[in-house]
Amino acid sequence: MKSIIDYIEKNLTPKRLKHTYGVCKQAVELAKKYGADEEKAYKAALFHDMFKDISQEKLEEMVDLYGLDERYKCNLNLAHGKLAAAVMNKEYGINYSDVLDAVSYHTTGRAEMTLLEKIIYIADAIEPGRNYPGVDDLRKMVEKEDIDGACYLSIKSTIRNLESQSLFIDEDSMKAKDYFEKRRGI
Repeated sequence: MKSIIDYIEKNLTPKRLKHTYGVCKQAVELAKKYGADEEKAYKAALFHDMFKDISQEKLEEMVDLYGLDERYKCNLNLAHGKLAAAVMNKEYGINYSDVLDAVSYHTTGRAEMTLLEKIIYIADAIEPGRNYPGVDDLRKMVEKEDIDGACYLSIKSTIRNLESQSLFIDEDSMKAKDYFEKRRGI
């Protein structure tokens, strides 16, 4: 783990680094609360935003290097988790699919998310440094042991926000929303 810590401390902005450590703390707390593997939650949280601060040029280079879909070249917000998962696997030798998926889908969510995916997704949304309309509602849902409800509310809010700005909405987010609505009978 030392090498990823060295990497993020060298390459992330102070604000992003503080966020990353906040997500680590939140993810471990959620793993304890919901009965998930705390070490995997911590590891996924450490890696989740490792490429969030890269340049457009570096983004394009890495998308090619790791064989990601061309659509990621124009969208760092969607690409950074996919790149982090690829690097975790190829450069750090982490091959647990649940950890890789938690990092890969931490921005968009997806249908049939595993518990670890939900933990990283929502830990990213509610870590202590987050302050936006609705974050306290998400925190209350998580505290009441409704991580599915928190994920659904967060995904729905993200989609609504992207729609209001006429921005691209990833297919995985739409499928996640539909999945949670079906599970909740909405």
